Amino acid sequence: MEARKISLDDFVLSGGGFNGESYDHRTDPSVMLKLYFPGKIEQPLDEMTLSRKVYDQGIPTPEPGEYVVTEDGRYGIIFHRVLGKKSFSRATGDNPELVAKYAGEFAEMCLKLHSTHVDTSLFENVKDRYFRLLSENPFFTSSEKDRIGRFISDTPDEDTAIHGDLQFSNAIFAGDRKYFIDLGDFCYGNHLFDIGMVYLCCNLSGDPYIRETFHMPKSLAIRFWEAFAPVYYGPGRSLKDIEEEILPYAGLKTLIVERDSHCPMPEFRAALSSIL
Repeated sequence: MEARKISLDDFVLSGGGFNGESYDHRTDPSVMLKLYFPGKIEQPLDEMTLSRKVYDQGIPTPEPGEYVVTEDGRYGIIFHRVLGKKSFSRATGDNPELVAKYAGEFAEMCLKLHSTHVDTSLFENVKDRYFRLLSENPFFTSSEKDRIGRFISDTPDEDTAIHGDLQFSNAIFAGDRKYFIDLGDFCYGNHLFDIGMVYLCCNLSGDPYIRETFHMPKSLAIRFWEAFAPVYYGPGRSLKDIEEEILPYAGLKTLIVERDSHCPMPEFRAALSSIL
């Protein structure tokens, strides 16, 4: 697919992350740009293709638009912007008294996502993704990799949707409409791999990171998790039991964090103690 050339003069920087930046169009509020950092040529095309497949499966996500390139050689994706949107993390940070409401709505979105059967020929199995991440990781020893690999293999298979990066900043709403965003790691498989990320973001990340990324103190993020878990799992399980099951899957996210940060993350590795 050939990228259409655009000018960044038409856009205003609105945010950023590990892989790139987001921009709003100066004159058309319905248009936004996700622009990757230099050197990342295939990633935006892969994400756009994947986003289109996800959209076509009926997963609630903004419709992807065009594959584009700027004058300085940076590649990105044009999206149809959801006007008046707010992420569940931003909404919680702005309205901490409504933490239970937002956590419950996010949990209901996740339940629906994780009950959605997808065409498995179109997407990667989450286990295959983790096996690849594990093989590429330079920070674990061979024996540690063997134990982690056995844990991944022993996890029961499912053919339902997995967001792949299920942070509560990657779900947005505008009025009654709700969407998942940032679908570059979308795949299918066991829901526990996804819920592990929710737990990591709320409980394992440090307070400075949570404040910068999710716009709230860690104490509020923990309250979000404590309100999320009983809605997602139902009233029949204790929080302690849920967290014991989820903790090693949260630890597996170390493989994604270390892929992006290019350094070992001991604060997340501690969650793998039951495996290692």
